[in-house]
Amino acid sequence: MTQSSNPIPGSLSIANEVIADLAGYAAYQSYGVVGMAAPSMSDGFTKILPVHRLRRGVLTQLTPEGTVIDMFVIIEHGTNLSAVSQNLADSVRYVLEHFAQIEVADVRIHVQGINLPRK
Repeated sequence: MTQSSNPIPGSLSIANEVIADLAGYAAYQSYGVVGMAAPSMSDGFTKILPVHRLRRGVLTQLTPEGTVIDMFVIIEHGTNLSAVSQNLADSVRYVLEHFAQIEVADVRIHVQGINLPRK
């Protein structure tokens, strides 16, 4: 079976919720990321969002240069914040560009908290 190299006419749009889900699951798979946090901290406290609510920790914005992703995460204690943040941004960019073919202008990581080990 051969595939045609002719493009299929029409357009495809991807909902912001789907983009947020893809970014959230990329974060969930990243080393050092414990979970996602809500973008707004109430009373200075953050909590880890359950897996089925990951998109609440991701904000997407469409710009002329491409999509801008803001991610609000909680990082594991003892990990290098800079390295984890860079790896997460690279992972999100790869997933969105490779699987969804979305042009990503920027991925901004906001560390909302650090998960301390229980004693």
